[in-house]
Amino acid sequence: MTVDLEDWFHILDFTETEEIFKWGEFETRIDEGLDYILSALSDTGYRATFFVLGWIAEKHPHVIKKILAAGYEIGNHSYSHLLIYKYKKEIVKQDILKSNKLLQDITGERIKYFRAPGFSIKRDTNWFFDLLSEMEIQIDSSIFPTSRGHGGYDGFSSTLPCKITMGGSIIKEFPINTFSLLRKNIVFSGGGYFRLLPYSIQKFLYKKSDYVMTYFHPRDFDYGQPILENLTQYRKFKSYVGLKNSRNKFEKLLHDFEFIDIKTANEQIDWDNAKTITL
Repeated sequence: MTVDLEDWFHILDFTETEEIFKWGEFETRIDEGLDYILSALSDTGYRATFFVLGWIAEKHPHVIKKILAAGYEIGNHSYSHLLIYKYKKEIVKQDILKSNKLLQDITGERIKYFRAPGFSIKRDTNWFFDLLSEMEIQIDSSIFPTSRGHGGYDGFSSTLPCKITMGGSIIKEFPINTFSLLRKNIVFSGGGYFRLLPYSIQKFLYKKSDYVMTYFHPRDFDYGQPILENLTQYRKFKSYVGLKNSRNKFEKLLHDFEFIDIKTANEQIDWDNAKTITL
């Protein structure tokens, strides 16, 4: 179970919200969805890993303290929600380092986990894994092993936890899982996919999968969030579909399945026998 901690206006590839200097102009609603997620998890006793946007940690440190007080672990989700494939290595490095410092100052612990915004790792950004190793990130969950709008590593040879080696460094990878249907790899376990698909289909796919990596956002459970103007109809559909019923669906999911955090999964996996992918 993972949560990408960002606010309702952190929508990718939308001119009116992609510039960080504009973010202060929007209403803050980070507590709305987060409080619901924390309450729902508390009722079950399940563990989750929260990938936190550095900007959120800087502007709203109380939400990080709230997560820590509830006993959950923190990972890095970049500082400025940048799409990795759009930037040079040095810019990405400085962005991640800035977020790492903010998070480490609040948590008092070294940050060991990372997830790229929009799962924006492609074949031509393999340098990203060397970068994570330089910063002593041990575990990544940025690989989306099929095509998607914000990157996607189509053809990545594992949909299960694996080890990525590059230049002598090793990163443990928890990719987003896919389900093969009619020769196509489909995703169902988080974000808009979770909100869009009927719960009966999701339940079936969960039961058929040996490994599921979820990813939710506070905005996925905030039915009262504003609707951004000037979005295309397609983007409105992707951003707001299923909000009305998402909490009910999430509670069914927590009732029907058991979830663990990345720390626990890491301890349970036999990494010596896990697949190794050399880039």
